[in-house]
Amino acid sequence: MWDDHELSKMVEGGIPWPMATDAAGNVGKVYGVYDEDSGVELRGRFIIDPDGVIQAAEILTPPVGRNIDETIRQIQAFQVVRASGGKEATPAEWQPGKLTLKPGPDLVGNVWKIWKPE
Repeated sequence: MWDDHELSKMVEGGIPWPMATDAAGNVGKVYGVYDEDSGVELRGRFIIDPDGVIQAAEILTPPVGRNIDETIRQIQAFQVVRASGGKEATPAEWQPGKLTLKPGPDLVGNVWKIWKPE
């Protein structure tokens, strides 16, 4: 319903992925975002890796919107880290194609020497 009446008017052709309805709040209860008092779910975003492990979570109250660009950036960062087998890390504000870091004892306290935000 939300896609039909709202998103399709904001995004030409609607969003390019399927949406599911959870009227009973079952999924929201599992993830801890269902508000029993109001009978609705808070805005929860969970990035779950292919192994089923939650890598990131963000929970916002209804008046605050989410930033899809940041969500996509985080997914891309998790993909880079996963593809490297954990041999690369993405610093704050990392963008695809930008410098990654090599985690290790030598990096501790020295990130500033390697990475300087533009």
